[in-house]
Amino acid sequence: MQPHDGARGIAGFAPGQPHPAPRLPFSAPVRGQARRAHPSRHQGRMQWANTMSANHFDLVSHWHIAAPVERVWAALIAPDSWPQWWPYVRSVRTLRKGDANGLGSVRRIEWATRLPYSIVIEVEAVESLRFERLRGRSRGQLRGEGIWLLRSEGQATDVTYVWRVELGKRWMRWLAPLLAPLFRWNHDGVMRAGGVGLARHLGAGEDAAAAS
Repeated sequence: MQPHDGARGIAGFAPGQPHPAPRLPFSAPVRGQARRAHPSRHQGRMQWANTMSANHFDLVSHWHIAAPVERVWAALIAPDSWPQWWPYVRSVRTLRKGDANGLGSVRRIEWATRLPYSIVIEVEAVESLRFERLRGRSRGQLRGEGIWLLRSEGQATDVTYVWRVELGKRWMRWLAPLLAPLFRWNHDGVMRAGGVGLARHLGAGEDAAAAS
């Protein structure tokens, strides 16, 4: 698993080419054909293409998994199994089952963090485009939306995760400029551990993981 530099754009993927700041696809339709949207690939440290507004900030991270997209997809659409390979996921409980594609399902997920607290959120699956895209809305201790974007590269898979955190309370908006670096540092560690864990789970080999 190789984390990539997330400081480039998500839309208009072209390997090796620079792109403008990402256009985040949170307003895309729940059903129907979704536009392809993926990162450009760069070696080295994982960085965050974060943007901040008065009401939210965005965190973007990338994995490169040496496994076919079908296997990566199967692991991501089975959150109940995440605690088996993602060290920071403490527990997952299904509150509501969705349809055949998982749409409408609601799960309560308890996350450990790099900080001295844990987070419990409920995530509803609102979009699923097979082998390409998953989107969920969270409520609870953190409100927002998360999107998984997958791109097949032969026997490997590029994965982008975009996490938009809503700043719903006034104190959150006031403190956001101070807290954002801490959130990014914490999220960085959680996502790196998930990428390495998934690569190991799929037998992709840890030796492919880029150093942070």
